[in-house]
Amino acid sequence: MGKNRLSVSQAVERDLRLDFFRGLGLWMIFLDHIPDDVVAWLTLRNFGFSDAAEFFVFISGYLVGYIYAPIVQAGNFLAATKRLLMRAWQMYVAHILLFLVFTAQIARAARKFDNPMYKDEFNVANFLAHPDELIWQALTLRYKPVDLDVLPLFIALVVAAPLVLWCLVRRPNLTLAGSVILYVLARWFDWNFASYPPGTHWYFNPFAWQMMFFFAAWCGAGGAARIWFIIQSRAALVISVAWILFALLIVMTWHSAFLESLIPKWMIKAIYPIDKSNLDMLRFTHFLALAVVVSRYLPRDWPPLTSNWLRPLVLCGQHSLPNFCLGVFLSFGVHYLLVQYPGGVWKQIVLSIAGMAIMTALAWLLDRAKAVPNLFVDVNETGTAEPALKPGGA
Repeated sequence: MGKNRLSVSQAVERDLRLDFFRGLGLWMIFLDHIPDDVVAWLTLRNFGFSDAAEFFVFISGYLVGYIYAPIVQAGNFLAATKRLLMRAWQMYVAHILLFLVFTAQIARAARKFDNPMYKDEFNVANFLAHPDELIWQALTLRYKPVDLDVLPLFIALVVAAPLVLWCLVRRPNLTLAGSVILYVLARWFDWNFASYPPGTHWYFNPFAWQMMFFFAAWCGAGGAARIWFIIQSRAALVISVAWILFALLIVMTWHSAFLESLIPKWMIKAIYPIDKSNLDMLRFTHFLALAVVVSRYLPRDWPPLTSNWLRPLVLCGQHSLPNFCLGVFLSFGVHYLLVQYPGGVWKQIVLSIAGMAIMTALAWLLDRAKAVPNLFVDVNETGTAEPALKPGGA
């Protein structure tokens, strides 16, 4: 390698728990995006206030702090910034490609079956009517069809991550306090990014969800170790379990009039609405309660994480971006088949399992592809081309 080329690398121990839960989150997102799917009753949103969105934002933020904070602390701020901005660019390209494929998929289904429901249900009718104007709105992340709101949130958070990491390394607690203050101000003054059509805003408010992301980054950068004695305390466990059970009770009232009648009216007024767009504190604390229980009873070296039974979930979590895009595409495909060719509960189960199997197959193929060497030409300072064969990077 030439003298002028610099590489900053650091060995990072992989935590398979994060891959497992990210893979589980991918499967839940796929199922939750299928309307009226019986298998989706198994996902987290039916048993508590939070859902797969909190999974993804927290894990992504934790990895940013865990991986890049030591790099920034070592004086390689520009190297960390370059890598994070490249990641944001990859997500942006993936979002635009997914937008084009997703929109084409919906338009084809609406035209083939002469059913405008698809265009209206997934918010693509305006795009098909005015593509010249809407394509620019899509490129600037203002216009987003239904189910395509998550990646723009991640793009915004990852772009802001280098500056926040720089602050976390120097003043971690003050930086976290600033994130909390921004969350409070955003909810108080209704700060959010503008969306399209005019008068609308991003479904996932970056000014609110940044608190989950950067709290996780604070934990990954060493904050979790500083409060580990609290996380492992009996009081934290009791409070967490009680909060999880309370959330389960409230969610069950959505399906039972009897249980709903047991909840005092003052409590109903205090709880609702549970705002997902602005990361309601009920959702945030419910996820933290789950995290406390998981961190206590699921150690890093938990044997099932390396078993064949959980291997599909771990693989999916290790290839989250392509599998997220595929999951969005497949969820509409399953919805389309269930609408056009109704077949009852068993058909829902078969198609849902088939979708998760396809996602697992993609993850397996991508994992196998990493073992294939990259063939490229390395040009040295004299301008002489030297063939090189190196294995693919992670």
